[in-house]
Amino acid sequence: MRRPFAIAAVAGIVALAVAASGLAAGTTATVKTRHGKLGTYLVDSGGRTLYLFEKDKTTKSRCYDACAQGWPPLLTTGKPKASGRAKASLLGTTKRRDGTRQVTYKGHPLYYFTADAKAGDTKGQDVDAFGAEWYVLAPSGKKIHGH
Repeated sequence: MRRPFAIAAVAGIVALAVAASGLAAGTTATVKTRHGKLGTYLVDSGGRTLYLFEKDKTTKSRCYDACAQGWPPLLTTGKPKASGRAKASLLGTTKRRDGTRQVTYKGHPLYYFTADAKAGDTKGQDVDAFGAEWYVLAPSGKKIHGH
């Protein structure tokens, strides 16, 4: 009787990991905005906060392996879409080493933070990890300072 539960649990974990990465078969990422204590900042279609990594000096990601486990990239299989105050003209993609496409905003590759448990969490704001700081982005594409 435990086997079906274990299979279901593994399937659930895989589904959560895929959802957290922003990639599912045929999924086109949407970047929108949310207003909170940090001001108006970028989030995904489910309201999860998106971050920039200051170590990324170009559109190419410098966050792989352990870094990408803690800060999963926002991935897309199609051209990303903008909603709310996010600007479609600032959206793009960059190819990751594994061939997947990561969403960029004003040239910044976008990431989630695994410690953000729910929509609106900003626990990754101003964190120094993997050699640089992480920040939420304003609709202008600039990092937002503050906690």
